Amino acid sequence: MEVETFERLVHKALAQIPENLKSYLDNVDIVVEDWPTRDLLAGNIIGENELLLGLYEGVPLTERSEYSMVLPDKITLFQKPIETLCANSDEIMEQVRETVVHEIAHHFGINDDRLEELGL
Repeated sequence: MEVETFERLVHKALAQIPENLKSYLDNVDIVVEDWPTRDLLAGNIIGENELLLGLYEGVPLTERSEYSMVLPDKITLFQKPIETLCANSDEIMEQVRETVVHEIAHHFGINDDRLEELGL
């Protein structure tokens, strides 16, 4: 049986995201990095034993007034932390989907406290 690459699992997970959400991602790049840098970890509040699985960088839709001539927003998925949490490709795909949905929510202006209330 062929082992799927992480990037292929990301593509499959993105295909599961409802079209009405995807339509808001027309200027958002989704990229994969192995690990977050120390600077990224220092700039993001995570618990001592937590892993940074994804990161949204950009201007949330709720905070935009003028949004022309700017670089795309970016969602970064961190492959090694996700793989560390998951036992197989099905778990990786589900974790990627959950992480992308979480970061898309930040793109919509939803903060971590509200995401926790929503169970995301």
